Amino acid sequence: MTKLYNPEKISLFNHPSIKESWIRDTIADNPSLLNLGDIILKDKERSQPKAGRLDLLLQDTYSNRRYEVEIQLGDTDESHIIRTIEYWDIERKRYPQYDHCAVLIAENITSRFLNVISLFNGHIPLIAIQMNAFKFNDDIALIFTTVLDEMSLGLEEEDEEEIVTDRQYWIKRGTEKTVEMADEMLKIINEFAPKFQLKYNKFYIGLAEDGQPNNFVSFVPRKTAFNLNIRLSNSTEIQEKIEKVGLDDMGYDKKWNNYRLRLVKGDIVKHKEFLTELLHKAFDNWK
Repeated sequence: MTKLYNPEKISLFNHPSIKESWIRDTIADNPSLLNLGDIILKDKERSQPKAGRLDLLLQDTYSNRRYEVEIQLGDTDESHIIRTIEYWDIERKRYPQYDHCAVLIAENITSRFLNVISLFNGHIPLIAIQMNAFKFNDDIALIFTTVLDEMSLGLEEEDEEEIVTDRQYWIKRGTEKTVEMADEMLKIINEFAPKFQLKYNKFYIGLAEDGQPNNFVSFVPRKTAFNLNIRLSNSTEIQEKIEKVGLDDMGYDKKWNNYRLRLVKGDIVKHKEFLTELLHKAFDNWK
């Protein structure tokens, strides 16, 4: 007969044998425990110039995002918050080619310090994760719960100081042919959403419906290629399809929740069916 055990919540801070190093190594062996997406271990106990050691450095497998992770048993405190932000700042200055996010993990994130942390959110990409431990017979299980997620930032067209340009501006930044690729994408979109038109902004070409910006997709024409950004939640299924059809994948952007694809002449016709599927899915999600 199978025996059932009632889980017993335990304090890691007061446990006689569990150390912070065990928590660190457990996460390092299985980073997916943090529910931050498809991430891998880049480094642990990473030496910081004149600032100690960073517990964990994790990296997203589909984008250039890195997570600077600090762990603390018991209640979080001022020094832990400062150290987390300090390590994040050091790493982003040393490696500016990556998108960095600070992650604070503590056994108990009190309401007081949650309020303090939230003051930084939106200015410093910061995620707070609370960990709980439960004892099952002789085994200990760790559960990680995000109590403060990184604030999603608005897109340029949602800002009141939006800078509007025109088609000629983008022909100069890209070429006539790469801007025409935006026309091709619009034709596909108009097959299921006929009211949309192109909207030329300073940093990208977006979409507008009845004069109002509605960007579930955006375009950036370049001199030799055309960047396509599709706003969809990250999923293994979509990622596998992108790899299967052989599109040039620029990596998933978690900050903006975008799939980023680089297209060249002929790609839109060649992959029209798959691109239509992605665009339609993004449109349905936006609705």
